[in-house]
Amino acid sequence: MLPERSTWIYALTALSLNVVKAITEDLTENCSVRFKALPQSGLGMLKFKDSAFHEPYFLGEFTVSSAWVEITQPEGTKIEGAAQVMDDDVELASALAIADAILANKIPGWEQLAEQISIGMELRDEENRIRKAMLSKTSVDFSLLSETESKSDD
Repeated sequence: MLPERSTWIYALTALSLNVVKAITEDLTENCSVRFKALPQSGLGMLKFKDSAFHEPYFLGEFTVSSAWVEITQPEGTKIEGAAQVMDDDVELASALAIADAILANKIPGWEQLAEQISIGMELRDEENRIRKAMLSKTSVDFSLLSETESKSDD
């Protein structure tokens, strides 16, 4: 079963670029892959609105890469895929865009990528468990503070 499209990039970026690239190259071996727009890498800016005066301000910058591809299959069918990733690697964005096209259109062999998405989600889940464990170790228990205050009141 294929998860929601919104999770594909999240899962596939947990894997090595070489794994994703090898599978996408294998599945598009007999196809023509063309960029609809040149893959780009650069900086994005995070824009927020001030809650008091409702004025826009920029919180910070982040690296972003994007790619948009058109794949022409051997029988002439054209499919498209795109990807945008917070990384400065256009090769990664290109491989993810090809993966997006393969998965969205379920071209023959798409199951290989679906398996990799499952593996990627397991890796992300493990990362999240580790982060939550680390976060729980840094929590502060303020209940002891209230006990100290009540003792000093006596």
